[in-house]
Amino acid sequence: MHAFNNIVKSLKINLAKDLPGLSSQLKMAPALRDRPEFPKSPNSATKNSAVLISIFPDNKCAKTILIKRTVYKGVHSGQISFPGGKADDSDVNLIETALREAEEEVGINPSEVEVLGTLTSLFIPVSNILVVPVVGVIPKPKKLHLNLQEVEYTISVDLMQFKDIRNISVKTISVNSLSISAPYYSVENEVVWGATAMLISELTELF
Repeated sequence: MHAFNNIVKSLKINLAKDLPGLSSQLKMAPALRDRPEFPKSPNSATKNSAVLISIFPDNKCAKTILIKRTVYKGVHSGQISFPGGKADDSDVNLIETALREAEEEVGINPSEVEVLGTLTSLFIPVSNILVVPVVGVIPKPKKLHLNLQEVEYTISVDLMQFKDIRNISVKTISVNSLSISAPYYSVENEVVWGATAMLISELTELF
């Protein structure tokens, strides 16, 4: 539990301080963010959403759960992301949104989540969504229950893999008939890019 405990301790301390912010997130930003057809900042049509960055112990490591989204008619179709989604009117706040969505998508029990805090909110121009990343500790999952309409499968990743520069590269990715250059994390035979990679970039500066 040594590495896990150290990471959680660091996160608790640093999430309570001034965060690295957008400059940290932009290190993993795809070129898509600069295209003129997308808004540069939140507007009256922007939707609020939240994701859960869950952290759990596994063989002394600190791991997180990512999901492979199912293929659908949308800009985030088939991508790797954290569990999460848009806010409902019934949600008290966006932390509750993250917990509700994580339960709906992969079966994480909200009562078992120790919320440590939130990262810097991230605006996603391509979908006009403002995302609040909620960081929380959970027990090691015995079994996840996937909503197969939204989630194809899950990936558990050791957080230290994201700090290894050998796992960071750049490639051309096709999105909605556009070819864009994007930095990405290569972990567990998956390509993690876009908003998810940007959130991870800030997270890794906190431990």
